[in-house]
Amino acid sequence: MKDAILVLNAGSSSIKLTLFDMDLTERLSGAVDAIGGAARLRIGSDTRLLDIPDHVTALEEIFASLAQQGVTIDTLRAVGHRVVHGGSRLTGPQRLTSEIRAEIEACVPLAPLHNRLNLVAIDMVGELAPQLPQFASFDTAFHATNPELATRYALPADHAARGVRRYGFHGLSYSVLVHNLPALSGQPLPRHLLACHLGNGASLCAIQDGVSVATTMGYSPVEGLTMGTRAGCIDANAVLRLVEEDGLEATRRLLNRRAGLLGLSGLSADMRTLSGDDSPRSAFAIAHFCYWAARHAGSMIAAMGGCDAIAFTGGIGENAADIRADILQRLGWLDVRIDPVLNVGGGPRLHTEDSQLTAWVVAADEEREIARDALRLLQGAGDEPAA
Repeated sequence: MKDAILVLNAGSSSIKLTLFDMDLTERLSGAVDAIGGAARLRIGSDTRLLDIPDHVTALEEIFASLAQQGVTIDTLRAVGHRVVHGGSRLTGPQRLTSEIRAEIEACVPLAPLHNRLNLVAIDMVGELAPQLPQFASFDTAFHATNPELATRYALPADHAARGVRRYGFHGLSYSVLVHNLPALSGQPLPRHLLACHLGNGASLCAIQDGVSVATTMGYSPVEGLTMGTRAGCIDANAVLRLVEEDGLEATRRLLNRRAGLLGLSGLSADMRTLSGDDSPRSAFAIAHFCYWAARHAGSMIAAMGGCDAIAFTGGIGENAADIRADILQRLGWLDVRIDPVLNVGGGPRLHTEDSQLTAWVVAADEEREIARDALRLLQGAGDEPAA
């Protein structure tokens, strides 16, 4: 019986998976981490250390482990994939066809590592089960509502035509936030919502009347806030100097892998590690992260013409009470007042009764959002009865 939706999230060195029943109840989850050598597989009750050189091998191990737990590809109703970049054309979830696959491949130059690995997972499932419906949800799609003023760099038209523009990312996380916040708060979605996805990758989004009108990430996920290993905003001429002096590949690695919290602290990209370290460099890295989050928040608030609520999500946003407190204190000019007890308790509510703005923690649940997209498209195509 085909009674489950499998969601795959292929990253640069990992593949995460979650299996959902048709009512979107999570059945099991897991991941393969540290792909490229000595890796760890954990799926349900199965945890092993394995030599996994590439993503194809990782997927083979995933399906073998699932089969041992009674989940074969024949029992799947659909597979949903997180695809990082949909470009300017793929602005909503899609059932995968040869044409949609070609569109995803055309976006590889925009996200060379991520989209290529997303396609590895898509193609392997297609080879194993050609008739199994597959769906893609795009991390850029939520920001398709941004006006051209927000997406256009001040470059000639021919450069914009080549796809050099702001796209924004973390869209699935923001979509979850919009979907789940009203249920958590017991109130309608605030008209002007500052959404903060804070993790190893970090961004802010201005959500007005439920849609994105601006976001801090741009052409790539490097732009915007200080992140775990990404530099965030840096002057283009500084980048050109680094390329001239150090070379293209060294500069690419610097901006993506060696900058951010890791570069500032010289210790770690992990906020938990930095918070437990009393060195001045770690303290400065944390302060830098919070300062730039608050500074970019002003830009997002200007883009949507006000702010009624602030919501935190992502690994840091959900779990680091001290970081939330620091950012909200820097935004005190908004008259947002945090309740220290609620904040240390992790929310979901963070604000005091007399606060002019509400503040919340909303758990990231991107995999369920992808499964929801897949189920909705199945139902829309008449392939599945409504739940």
